[in-house]
Amino acid sequence: MALAPHNIPSERCPPNRLHRRRPRHGLRRRPPGVGRGVVTPRPPFPFRAHDEPLPLGSDLYRVHSGGRPPASFNPGFGAATRFAFFGSPHVPILYAAASEQAAVAETLLHDAPLTGGQLLPREYEGRITSRLRTTGDLRLAAFLGLGLRALGVRAEQVTATPASSYGETVKWAEAAHAAGFDGVVYMSRQCNSDRAYAFFGDRCDGAFEVDSSYSWRFDDVSGGREKLITLCGPLGVEVLVPPAG
Repeated sequence: MALAPHNIPSERCPPNRLHRRRPRHGLRRRPPGVGRGVVTPRPPFPFRAHDEPLPLGSDLYRVHSGGRPPASFNPGFGAATRFAFFGSPHVPILYAAASEQAAVAETLLHDAPLTGGQLLPREYEGRITSRLRTTGDLRLAAFLGLGLRALGVRAEQVTATPASSYGETVKWAEAAHAAGFDGVVYMSRQCNSDRAYAFFGDRCDGAFEVDSSYSWRFDDVSGGREKLITLCGPLGVEVLVPPAG
C-alpha cells in the first residue's frame, strides 16, 4: 500500500485555529437597542450636539390652560414628560411647536389611539392655542436629522419613544442644558412633518412675546371648537361636545 507523501498539506484546519467567516461587504452592526427592543442610551460625553438656531421673529404655537399666561414655563408641576423635569431645583420647561397641528397633536391628541377615538370635553375645555414669537436668537440642540446621527442615536431611541422611556429621555435634555443650549428641537412624534421644541426657563426668560392678534379657544363654539372638529375628523377622532344648557 502506498503511503501519502508527508509534504501534501492537510485539507483540515489546524485544531488551534478558529475558522471565521468574513462579513459580507456592506453589512454593518445595528446600533444598540435597534431591532431588539429599543433602548434609550445615556447621552454621550462630551455632548457635541449640532446647533440649530431659532432666529428672532420665529413663530411658535402652544396649547395651554386658559388660566396660565401663554409664555409661562412649567416650573415642575405634573407628570414627567419627554424632556422634563431635571435639575434641583427643577429647570422650568416650555414646550411649543412649529405649527398649529403639531401643537394640538402633541397635547390634545397625545394619548389618542392611532385607530381613532373620542376627545372628551374635559380634555379640551378651558384650553387655548396661542402663538408666540421669539424676541431674540436662540441656540438649540438638534435632536433631528443628522443631529441624531452625530449623537449616535435614532429618533425611536430619544424623540419617538413611548412614555415609559421618559425617565431616560429626560437625561438628553439635561445633557443639552449642561452643554449650554437654550433648549432642544426635534420632530414631533405625533406629527412628524413638523418641529417640536422644549425650551429651558433659566436660559429663555423673556425670550417670547405673545401675538395678541391670534388665539384659538376651544371653548368658542362657533370658532375654535369647529376648527378642532375639522382638524380631528380626518384622523378618526370624534370631538364630543358637552350637552346644551
